[in-house]
Amino acid sequence: MIRFEVLVLGNSSATPIFERHPTSQVINYNEQLFLIDCGEGTQMQLSRYGIKSNRIDHIFISHLHGDHYLGLIGLLSSMHLVGRKSDLHIYGPAPLQEILEVHFKYSETVIRYPIIFHHTNPNEEEEIFSSRMMSIKSFPLVHRIPCTGFRFNEGKRSASILADKVEAAGVPKPYFSLLKKGIDYVDPTGKVFYASELTEPGPESRSYAYCSDTVRHPIYLSSIQDADLLYHESTFLDDMRDRAKETFHTTCLEAAEIAKETGVKKLLLGHYSARYKVLTPLLEEAQSVFPNTELSVEGKWYLV
Repeated sequence: MIRFEVLVLGNSSATPIFERHPTSQVINYNEQLFLIDCGEGTQMQLSRYGIKSNRIDHIFISHLHGDHYLGLIGLLSSMHLVGRKSDLHIYGPAPLQEILEVHFKYSETVIRYPIIFHHTNPNEEEEIFSSRMMSIKSFPLVHRIPCTGFRFNEGKRSASILADKVEAAGVPKPYFSLLKKGIDYVDPTGKVFYASELTEPGPESRSYAYCSDTVRHPIYLSSIQDADLLYHESTFLDDMRDRAKETFHTTCLEAAEIAKETGVKKLLLGHYSARYKVLTPLLEEAQSVFPNTELSVEGKWYLV
């Protein structure tokens, strides 16, 4: 099974409190690491949970409120100090590039490794990363300033070899990879062994959708449809719905209703308001609508 999971580094909104840190997550897909948002203290959280920052080649920033990016300058500086040489790709709002360049200019810091910026579009869904096994899209959210979510879509997974049938057919091992791609095997006598009979279909592809700060809005629902795991901000209990709308945030109950409406398999709550020291009521409220809900907990890995 190819590893595809999410490590929560921070789950607090606005301010670090109650030993909760501002938003940040690591995605591990087949030992390739991606970082989503980089609130204050992210590099310390990476160290705490045994993640080497130089293994991260792609960083995604949802928007320019401080609790989602103020840890980025420190992280980039530390990568520089420990001798990083490889390219680092940063995906985020266009002004983020200027913010970083101004900081490095006035601190007289010359970063030794290439930083490649990819400006996200807060107005429509776009594919921003593509490889053979992973496609990543940004999509618009509705917050007080331009903000995007991100969706990680796994590519088509390879078929599995049926060992007994392959052995009986006498297929050479170097040919196994071709069978997985659906290419039939022809033995030296000319007999054809069909790939469909020597393999079984691979597991279904998986997807992870990340909804950063947003008020509930239909604009992004199609972008998160049928995700295996949905992280959705859930800043308030529903008795604070008016406050949520005023600040362009979502309540736990609204997040659960969104999960139910879009057919996702599992909901992960986060971005908790500092007013809540105990989080159980937030979980219970969401589970009343969408039972397969969990609280995001710092330091915990979540399977996609």
